[in-house]
Amino acid sequence: MKPLFVALALALATTSAISADVESHTPHPFNIRDLVMMDRVGDPQLSPDGRQALYTVRATDYAANKGVTAIYLLDLDKGAQPVKLIDKGASPRWAPDGSALYYVASKDGVAQLWRRELGKSSSSVQITHAPVDVDAYKLSPDGTKALLSFEVFTDCADLACSKERLDGHESNKASGTLYNKLFVRHWDTWADGRRAQLYITDLSGDEGAHPVLLSRGIDGDVPSKPFGGDDEFTFSPDSKTVYFDARIAGNSEPWSTNFDVYRVPADGSAAPQNLTAENLAWDAFPVVSPDGKTLYYLAMKEPGFEADRFGIIALDLASGQKHEVAPGWDRSAGGLQISGDGKTLYATADDNGQHPLFAIDVASGKVSTVVTNGSISSFVAGKSRLLLERDDLKHPADLYVADLRGKGLKQVTHYNAERLKNAQTGEPEFFTFKGWNNETVQGYVVKPVGYKSGKKYPVAFIIHGGPQGAMSNGWSYRWNPQTYAGQGFAVVTINFHGSTGYGQAFTDSISGDWGGKPLEDLKLGWKAALGKYSFLDGDRACALGASYGGYMVYWIAGVWNEPWRCLVDHDGVFDARSMYYSTEELWFEEKENGGTEYDHPQNYEKFNPVNHVKDWRVPMLVVHGGKDFRIPDTQGLGAFTAMQRRGIPSQFLHFPDENHWVLKPQNSVQWHEAVNAWLKQWTAKDAQKNSAK
Repeated sequence: MKPLFVALALALATTSAISADVESHTPHPFNIRDLVMMDRVGDPQLSPDGRQALYTVRATDYAANKGVTAIYLLDLDKGAQPVKLIDKGASPRWAPDGSALYYVASKDGVAQLWRRELGKSSSSVQITHAPVDVDAYKLSPDGTKALLSFEVFTDCADLACSKERLDGHESNKASGTLYNKLFVRHWDTWADGRRAQLYITDLSGDEGAHPVLLSRGIDGDVPSKPFGGDDEFTFSPDSKTVYFDARIAGNSEPWSTNFDVYRVPADGSAAPQNLTAENLAWDAFPVVSPDGKTLYYLAMKEPGFEADRFGIIALDLASGQKHEVAPGWDRSAGGLQISGDGKTLYATADDNGQHPLFAIDVASGKVSTVVTNGSISSFVAGKSRLLLERDDLKHPADLYVADLRGKGLKQVTHYNAERLKNAQTGEPEFFTFKGWNNETVQGYVVKPVGYKSGKKYPVAFIIHGGPQGAMSNGWSYRWNPQTYAGQGFAVVTINFHGSTGYGQAFTDSISGDWGGKPLEDLKLGWKAALGKYSFLDGDRACALGASYGGYMVYWIAGVWNEPWRCLVDHDGVFDARSMYYSTEELWFEEKENGGTEYDHPQNYEKFNPVNHVKDWRVPMLVVHGGKDFRIPDTQGLGAFTAMQRRGIPSQFLHFPDENHWVLKPQNSVQWHEAVNAWLKQWTAKDAQKNSAK
């Protein structure tokens, strides 16, 4: 007889394979198979003449347990069907004259830059022949050069040296690594001494061409790791100057958010010049005006605070004078772009449960909403139209077009239409209530699939992470409310104090008060939802959360456990003290707790879940990733140990190959099936409400 945990894993794996392998063509409640197998549209790129779009579609190869990304071309004017240009490739970009596309694809296991002419009989030509991966790139406006980012050992003279050193590490029988400073590891990767560095190369495709290092002397990554992209470097309109940002590293990197913006000649004839040295907070994402006279970028004001408001700064490149473009706009901008005439900046931002696209008048700083409902994940501002990637709570991302004022919004791709036609989803509705200090707080509910008036339904009460984030009108492949609605659960979520999109003061208010104002909002929000929506069964509810949401699950397990039949915690903080000494980005812990743990231990203990284990009694499922270095898996193991020792019904689902997120398709299916089974077990009408001895 197999041990229980082995049998459970095998059963879940078998069920997962069946549920994700067979596509249903009949109406059914939305489920994890639908979510995992959806095509994911992304990275839209508008042609120079505005008539065509390049974009990527990531399909799921379930058997291989991964996604496969292809590149498509769509004629926006003729209404034709999309054409697949590249079976396996990423980061498509138009040649400045529109005659060709560039993209990144692997050859012999190394990612390189390729070019394909847009003709009937065209084939791809390899442009770079580097021994290491091209991680990000950007083309010059004149079409003759490309910026390239490679991960290299900065003391190496060339790329070949970095490759040789990596190969040497692989062949070395001794496995130890000696570290002299942090980061020792970051996000999900152990440090090996390499930095992302910015190079420039000729686009002739000559195998003898050697990229020239531009970011020399910079102790930082270009772009930043682990999530930086090509929006962190750019050319001047005349292609003669390059601008990029980098986080200042040195020995303070783990507790500093000091990014700076640099300028360097595109020929590499001089060292980079720091343009923002006076600001010790985050300066990044440079955008140059069409006339080349003004550099726009995003900047924070508070050092060490990653969730500070990003303001839009204009730098006159001749005089060096700077000013904020829209100082009265109380939102944190992202995705900055500029119109062809240089008069309008475009940016996205969280805003009252939505993530719209905004237009900012450069001269006056006036801000107007261009595209409102839903979430604009990415966009391109062309000469006469916008190309948008948009999603919402009922629809995954597709592409849309509109004029530059957002008028005439039209959907131009319809991926997953057949799957959505057959998969029934729940209806969302936003609501507001008076939260902490009688201030207005927003949340939403999602009705279960098959909702019938007069009937009561069990509830999944989802607590968002961040903590400076929000549950908004957008689609998600991790915490998607529709996966619970499809299982017959109503969903309730609250954008408590600390959430984004309600003004910076609202966002700031959570720092130093993790278990205070947010908990009060959750309590009042739960009460308000029960009072407003009679279909919510308050006696059959479970609370779920990840990251900060996971922290809050541990916190309420000890201080607000009365309403809950069960709890689900994913990668949450169980012990604030040990978290400080085992996480990697110390700036986050120090900002949220008012300094270091050894200087301010009382702050770390004030809302520390481990101090309330004696009051835990609600059954809990804990999930943690073995490659989660943001919140290490010992946090989850510690919580599971506490519950087991106290005799509380509990399970521990561990993914050795996942980081702070669960990304692999089969792991995602297993995650959802384990969570759904736990919810159903404990919200059954005959389940015991509180189960601690």
